[in-house]
Order: sequence, then C-alpha cells, then structure tokens
Amino acid sequence: MQAMSAGSLVAVSSLREFFRDAFHAASERQRLGIDEQAEQYVVNLLTMFSRADALYERTAEGLRIKPLAHMLADALEAPTALARQRSLQRLGDVSLFIAGFFARSFARKLIDIDYHIAMGGNAYSSLADTMQRSLSGRCVASIYAQLAQKFQRLVDALNEVSEMSYRHTDADILRLYEVWMKTGSPRAYGLLNKLGVQAVKQGGCRREH
Repeated sequence: MQAMSAGSLVAVSSLREFFRDAFHAASERQRLGIDEQAEQYVVNLLTMFSRADALYERTAEGLRIKPLAHMLADALEAPTALARQRSLQRLGDVSLFIAGFFARSFARKLIDIDYHIAMGGNAYSSLADTMQRSLSGRCVASIYAQLAQKFQRLVDALNEVSEMSYRHTDADILRLYEVWMKTGSPRAYGLLNKLGVQAVKQGGCRREH
C-alpha cells in the first residue's frame, strides 16, 4: 500500500499505521496536548477520508465536496437532534481535513483557510456543547471540545503530515506569510523562520505567536 505525502508516494504496510505514526510525531512537535482518544479520532478521520467516496459526495456534476455553508445549513435545518449532530460532525471533519491537507490549494480559491478553521472549530464546539447535555455523550463531548479548542494547531500538525517531503517555492513562502498574518499559525511562523523569512506584522512590529 502507498500513501500520498506532499507530492511523493510513501510505501506503508497499513495506511492507518502511517497516519497514526505521522500524526503522533507531528502532534508532539506541535505540542498539541490532546489525549489519546482525540488523537485516535483524527487518525480515523484521516484514514476514512483517504477514500474519495468518504470525502466527496455524488452530484449530477460528479463527485464534489459540498460547500461548508451548505453543510452548516444542513445542521441548522436538520429535522432531528441526531441529524444535526451528524451534520455538525461532517462539517468539522471536512473542514479539518481540507485545511490540513489542501492548504496550498487555497492560494487559488476565493474561500481561504481561515474560513475553514472558523467553520470547523465552531462546528466541533457546537457539537461538544450538544453532546455534553447527555450523560452518554459526555465522553465524546470531551473529544470534540479538544478538537474545537486546538483546531488551528491541529491544522498545523496535519500540514506537517501532508508536507513531509514538500519543497517550498517562492509562491508557497508568500502563502505561508499570508497564512501567518491571518491566523497566527505557530507552524507557519516556524517554517518562515527556517526558510530565512522574518515574520513581521504590518507596521513593522513582530506579531505575537
């Protein structure tokens, strides 16, 4: 079996094991501080979305990823509490995966990475609040609460998994700077420093990170 890693193929015996090891290492470097259950949730998400039929939805125009605004509308208009929870989970999961694994593609789109971070973080936060109200859902609520609170840093960790062997072009460096300016991403700041770029906020002051 082979896993795609930032434009190159990595031979692995198990895709789940690959994601588990890569994400765990990235989590430690990013000092995420999430528990084992939350880490396992992300690994399962990555494994699931490695299949196109799980990430994309069939439409008259072919396989497409439903716009996040439509996913939010599905949650708000859901006929049952369970349907609302599933829609919120889908919104959070897709937002996290897209922001984490397709960050470079945002340079060519109107909708930016900070939009996905906001939508995904809010979806997980709403889901955590909903699940917390029931005794049976409190354990799962803790996972969603961690994902909501650490969403930006989770995106950084997934960016690291995605870009293991990727070489940054000048356009990528400019994009990293833009991401840092918009989101304050510690990972983007660190990469800029490694690439010899001093991250300075507009006005000449270094931005806190």
